[in-house]
Amino acid sequence: MRRSLALLGLPLLVLAGCAAPGADPAAPPAAGPGGASVSGPDHRWEAFGQRATEVADAWRPGPVWRSGYVPLDEATVLVGDPGFTDETKQAFLNGWYRDQTALPTARPADGTIRFPDGVLRVPLVSAADAYAQLDQGDPPPCEGRPSTLGPGRPKGGPTIEPGPDGWVATQAPSPCIPLTVTGVTLGGAPVRTSRGEATVPAWLFTVEGLRAPVARLAVAPSAVGTAPEGTAPSRPVDDGIVGALDLRAVTGNRVDYRVGTGACDGEPTPLVLERDDVVVIGGGVVRSTGPCTMQLVMKPVSVTLKAPLGGRAVLDAASGTPLLVRR
Repeated sequence: MRRSLALLGLPLLVLAGCAAPGADPAAPPAAGPGGASVSGPDHRWEAFGQRATEVADAWRPGPVWRSGYVPLDEATVLVGDPGFTDETKQAFLNGWYRDQTALPTARPADGTIRFPDGVLRVPLVSAADAYAQLDQGDPPPCEGRPSTLGPGRPKGGPTIEPGPDGWVATQAPSPCIPLTVTGVTLGGAPVRTSRGEATVPAWLFTVEGLRAPVARLAVAPSAVGTAPEGTAPSRPVDDGIVGALDLRAVTGNRVDYRVGTGACDGEPTPLVLERDDVVVIGGGVVRSTGPCTMQLVMKPVSVTLKAPLGGRAVLDAASGTPLLVRR
């Protein structure tokens, strides 16, 4: 059963994306209770407004959010356009690397994070430690290209032939070559943080075949703050409202993200509640009435905010969890 809930004190609710079936895309926003505005005459997603308001009201980030270093991106980032091929992109996403250069093991002097509102001195890790976090393992062998990586063999060593000492896994159907690191320098990388976009010390790894370096953030774990867990309403999520799984990109006031839908659900409508200090996102779907397989399908959507995101947290409406950019 679908429950209809009123919008109470909602400062701004935007329903982005395509208009609902039968809706007039040119119709002016309809005013909701308390002056809330809902785009278009279709009010099917009003339940999102109440839930998003409760999630936003419960957000309590704490003092480190504004005084420390809380990254909202992953620790491995790209500095510029790398010019990926299918194979190099696959290797980057899986963290497949091999080093062909000396990696300093000494920890450098403290570095400086530069925020829009000030600076922060932080301890750093060595290039060797950063590489150890960057490298997520070896690719499997694939058809037509035997792996040069095998048990007891260094990266880049001789091919392991089939046999008791070779790979046991089946052939991988996707590209399976590692990225070759040929140099490393200490520099900086742009990172989205709780205090806005900052320039953060990073080890910049030169990779053979890529036009831009791969950066691994160099800040020591002891200086990295974590986003607090959000608080979701205790009641179940209303039928037709789906949660956001992760962020794909943040560019100015545009937020690209993915929602989780059922395999037979209709196309998702992206939903967002925007406040001065926090943004809550999710999606709305029309559920299938017939039989369907039980599986989660990740679908990309995007919203355009009234103002650039800046240092505002982006919370999932279903769980209240702060979302990070996952590339």
